[in-house]
Amino acid sequence: MTYGEAGTTMVSKEHVPMIPTPKGRAWSATVNGQPVEVLAPSNAVLLDVLRDKVGTLGVKRGCDLGTCGCCTVMIDGEPQLSCLTLAGQVEGREIITVEGLSDGAHLAPIQTCFATHGGSQCGFCTPGFLVTSQALLNTNPSPSRDEIATAIEGNLCRCTGYQQIIDAVEAAAAMVRGETAAPSPASDPHHDPHPAGPEEPTMPPGHAK
Repeated sequence: MTYGEAGTTMVSKEHVPMIPTPKGRAWSATVNGQPVEVLAPSNAVLLDVLRDKVGTLGVKRGCDLGTCGCCTVMIDGEPQLSCLTLAGQVEGREIITVEGLSDGAHLAPIQTCFATHGGSQCGFCTPGFLVTSQALLNTNPSPSRDEIATAIEGNLCRCTGYQQIIDAVEAAAAMVRGETAAPSPASDPHHDPHPAGPEEPTMPPGHAK
C-alpha cells in the first residue's frame, strides 16, 4: 500500500474511493415526447441523467444549490429544478427540456421572442428562462408583467436586467393568443439527418463526431 497526493490511499496504483459507487439501475421516462431508458446510478440527480445519459445538453448546470434556475425542466407540465430532483423521483413521468419546446426545426414563439427582444445575451441562463416562461404561458396565456416577473423570480440572469425577458414573454403571449403573427420560418420543415446521434457509444445523442 502506498500513499498518493494529499494522503490518498492507493493500492496497486489504483485509486480506492472513500465512498462506494452506487449500483447502476435502469431508469426510464418520456423526455421531449420520446421514451428513453438509460442505465444510471441509483442516487443520480435528474440533471446528471438528462445531460450525461439522455444527452439533452440544453439543461445547464449552474449553482447545484437550487438558486439560479439554469437547470429548470418541466415535469408533467410543472417547472422544476433538475439539480434538486432525484431521477428516481420522476421515473416514468413526462419531462420537457428546452430542446422539447421547438416544433422540429422551427422555434416556439417563446424562443423566437427571446431572440428578437434581446431576452438572452450570454445565453447560459436562457434555457431555464425559456422552460419557466413556457410553463407560465401553458397555464396563463395572458399574464401581466407582474405575473411574468413572479414566474421567473427563481431564474437568475446577470446580463439583461430582466426587462427584455419580460418583454419577450409578453410578445410570446400575444403570439400564443393569436393577436400577432409568428415570423415566417427560415426553412421548410425537415428531418434531423442524425436523430440518434453518432455511433460512438461514449457520446450522448446529438454530439457531432
